Amino acid sequence: MPSRYQPNLTPAPSQLIQQDGDAVYGLFDGSVPRLNFADFNYRTVLDNKASALARFFQFKQFQFISVTGPNWLLAVAIADIRYASSGFAYLYQQEATTVEKGLLLPLQLGCQMSQSPTSGRAQLHLGKTRWHFDLDNHCWRLELQCGELQASLQLARQQQQPLALCAPTGYQGLTYTEKNNALAVTGELKLGERPFDLSSARGGYDFSAGFMRRRTNWRWASINTLLQNVPFGLNLANGVNETGLCENALWYQGKIQHLSPVQFQINRQQPNQNWQLQTLCGEVELEFQPLYCRQEKVQAALLTSNFRQYVGYYQGNIMLADGSKLQLKQCLGLAEDHYAKW
Repeated sequence: MPSRYQPNLTPAPSQLIQQDGDAVYGLFDGSVPRLNFADFNYRTVLDNKASALARFFQFKQFQFISVTGPNWLLAVAIADIRYASSGFAYLYQQEATTVEKGLLLPLQLGCQMSQSPTSGRAQLHLGKTRWHFDLDNHCWRLELQCGELQASLQLARQQQQPLALCAPTGYQGLTYTEKNNALAVTGELKLGERPFDLSSARGGYDFSAGFMRRRTNWRWASINTLLQNVPFGLNLANGVNETGLCENALWYQGKIQHLSPVQFQINRQQPNQNWQLQTLCGEVELEFQPLYCRQEKVQAALLTSNFRQYVGYYQGNIMLADGSKLQLKQCLGLAEDHYAKW
């Protein structure tokens, strides 16, 4: 039976904010190259024009790259939450100790964010530890210098359509999100003198920015892999972009399929228990087994963060739009549970 969820796509505008100060909302058929957030008519909850200080501190942005091999996973993040800049890089290996590094810097010290998913540079650095993303229409590039962990990678977009959307967020905000999974990876990844084979690796990226809720939470799932030598990617999330839109999609054989809203069933009191994931229209029925967790709990003045990103195995069934089914067995991927007051 074919999948019943087929949302209408909006042609991607050349710029996100229009002349009247409002955004173009919807699921887009491609990237929006100019995210002119400075032109957004941002108001207070009482409809007054927001001050320059409020506009600055209430704008958030984060970018993320992950690459998955047969028995390893690399994850690198950069976030600008205005009060602080943060990021992390880690390499998970099934048969070895995970190598990781996190940075938390005041304000925007050592941080730069790209203003478009198709151009610019995002970077985070402190001393000899640094990583940056270079973005263009053809690929996302990662340069990573983190002690013995070194990478110079390219994630090729290959004309594959991204998941791109703009949704109202909270009462007066908005968020632009773009993600693309199952991308071919080339370049070099090394741990000390040991190189990693990238021939079967697949990667994905996440670009998210906007005037988000002061109190934000989300759950997220991501897969980049090969299923019988066919590229497969999955992105599922709830908690941010859900005022009429959701950021759920899969990529198979280079084609995107949008998915219905998803529910995550997890037990925070027993974090090692398996998660259950199911979409509203039944296209996705998955179980996630956590293997490793990168966790941060921060409470400092105006900020609170309870962040948990897991590496683990997915198993279950995926229904494609033509009614055929994919079966996942011990498929390495990411899951995340996050609360932030920022």
